[in-house]
Amino acid sequence: MLVNVKKNSLVKSLSNIRSKELFWIVAFAVLTFLSAQVAVPTQPVPFTLQTMLVLLSGAFLGARNGAYSQILYLAAGIVGLPVFAGFTFGIAKFFGPTGGYLLSFPFAAFLVGYIIEKRSSSIAILFSFVAGILLILLAGASYLAIFMNGNFSNALFSGAIIFSLWDLVKIAAAFSIYKAFSKKYPQLP
Repeated sequence: MLVNVKKNSLVKSLSNIRSKELFWIVAFAVLTFLSAQVAVPTQPVPFTLQTMLVLLSGAFLGARNGAYSQILYLAAGIVGLPVFAGFTFGIAKFFGPTGGYLLSFPFAAFLVGYIIEKRSSSIAILFSFVAGILLILLAGASYLAIFMNGNFSNALFSGAIIFSLWDLVKIAAAFSIYKAFSKKYPQLP
């Protein structure tokens, strides 16, 4: 019974999406796929541009649609489209070292969108981007610790701290992109 209630509410929510919103949800899922291919292969987690697109999906599409775009991105990988870094795919990606990062994408997009929906000042936008990146990094590092024999310190270093400078650059780029385009296109969907 509970499953039917959740299923019906999801169907109702999805049926309320207009075609213009659907276009942008799909567009940001595709952009996330493209950004995943801009990667520096490092172990255990590659450097990619994905997180910047996750932030931008929440900023431009809002909490709900930003999360939907990332769910669509993940679903495409699950069904066998080679959308993950290095043109990889499959549900096994969620059970590997990068699984925590991937699974956090919809939540990070939602968080960014939610904060910007409440306050759209430059400080709030920057805060939302930092909060989104921290959510991704901490979820990813926590999950990565499983693959490092439970050593959270090593996982935090090799799965989060090592990305700090790179993520500051991505936050600055995302902020610049959002500020430039949000003036011209205040709301995409």
